Amino acid sequence: MDFSTHSSPSGAEPLTFIEMIDQTTIISLLSTLAILFTALGISKLVLDKHTPGRLRFLFVWHAFDALIHFILEGSFVWHCLCSSTSVREVKGDYFPTPYYYLGQDQKGRVWGSQAAVGQEGYLGAMAQLWMVYAKADRRWAGVDLATLSIEIITVVFGGVMAVLVCWDLARKNVARGNLAMIILATAELYGGYMTFMPEWLSGSANLDTSNFMYKWIFLAFFNGLWVVIPLYAIYVAGADIYDAIWVRSIVEEQKKDE
Repeated sequence: MDFSTHSSPSGAEPLTFIEMIDQTTIISLLSTLAILFTALGISKLVLDKHTPGRLRFLFVWHAFDALIHFILEGSFVWHCLCSSTSVREVKGDYFPTPYYYLGQDQKGRVWGSQAAVGQEGYLGAMAQLWMVYAKADRRWAGVDLATLSIEIITVVFGGVMAVLVCWDLARKNVARGNLAMIILATAELYGGYMTFMPEWLSGSANLDTSNFMYKWIFLAFFNGLWVVIPLYAIYVAGADIYDAIWVRSIVEEQKKDE
């Protein structure tokens, strides 16, 4: 991914890598690891011990994918639709809300994670997490209509499809699992394209790639996972479907020769 290099949107001097490793950033990264280990634990519980390595890997990925969609991205959608506050209540810079968002005059108000900072409990913690990521991509602090539209279908459709893939792999329903993997992988690749292409075409105004953490970990690595692994899923599922069609064609030819 070729992210254009921009300094901090606020115009401040970029922070060093060490300066960015605060408690909230550590908790955010650890939460992602916790979700990954949860997915690994689920695979240990439900998969047959003789499951091929490629399918075990794809099960873990889709379990991780579903949890990310429901827990993390679901909280982003929630804050975009349900969390708002006065501009005066927001500390520092804020991401402006579209004027007629949700059919109402939003002058003087902001929506999204930036409006929920300071809340207690799960939703407040998720707001803090998204504000950490928003340091690299400002759109995730508030409501960007294109991003929110993609995230809504990602949570609802992508999350359910990822669960379906896991269900099929655990039940050894490989045929439907392969089809579901291809559909989901294609949707996620398209979603990633539609998330970043408008930003690149507009000069990456909301991206901060002024340092290693933002550019290579938050933007390149985490988003790159949803490019490389879906492509691998398409390759594995496509190969299985191709083999099945090839075997069927041989059987049909043999029947004709009888």
